[in-house]
Amino acid sequence: MSGAFDKAAQALRTASCAVALTGAGISVESGIPSFRGDSGLWRKYPPEEYATIDAYIENPARVWAFWRERAHDFADCGPNAAHKALAGLEQRGILKAIVTQNIDHFHQQAGSRTVVEYHGNVHNLRCLDCGADEPLDIENMPANVPRCPVCRGLMKPDVVMFGELIPTSALAETDKWVSQCDVLIVVGTSAQVFPAAALPYRAKENGAFIIECNVEPTGFTRTVTDAFLEGRAAATLPRLAGLV
Repeated sequence: MSGAFDKAAQALRTASCAVALTGAGISVESGIPSFRGDSGLWRKYPPEEYATIDAYIENPARVWAFWRERAHDFADCGPNAAHKALAGLEQRGILKAIVTQNIDHFHQQAGSRTVVEYHGNVHNLRCLDCGADEPLDIENMPANVPRCPVCRGLMKPDVVMFGELIPTSALAETDKWVSQCDVLIVVGTSAQVFPAAALPYRAKENGAFIIECNVEPTGFTRTVTDAFLEGRAAATLPRLAGLV
């Protein structure tokens, strides 16, 4: 294990453009429940009923109630040592950007400045009709489905639901960072959700050194990973940052 940390630290020390790709696993230790797995939320709430754009349009009240419940998951949670370690690497000029699949805004709260939110942000609402957006206070979400103050259209949490496309701006910015990075730190994601799961493979094709931080091996580990740091991200990332 120490050999993997040494290899990863050396890669970061000599990197000209290190980028991180983070998934749900980095926020589990903050108290955010995972969606997949044996104890994931999708076991209780089938995504086709609660997480698709069609489900929201067909029954907005039911899906809005689901998101109000999820707001309680976020309300008392915040960034953990893993988020803070990445923010520290950015402040030192080592990490240039973070591409996150998470919608919790914890990277920004930890101090990271260049963050691409691949799947949106739960702290915003967006109108499905006119595209207007406004902040959402997740600690005081209204009981009724929100309506747009501009056109009275249906508003939804500004997150990418199943059946929706990744925003073009997020795709373009992600493509920029993945194309130019020479080190990619993959944290808490298991190579299951596309198109994000393709990003480490694209980085590898461009010659990037892949550091993977996960609690167990994934599809990345067997194919593109150069240094596998097994364990909780809140333990492995601070240790890695301390070696750089």
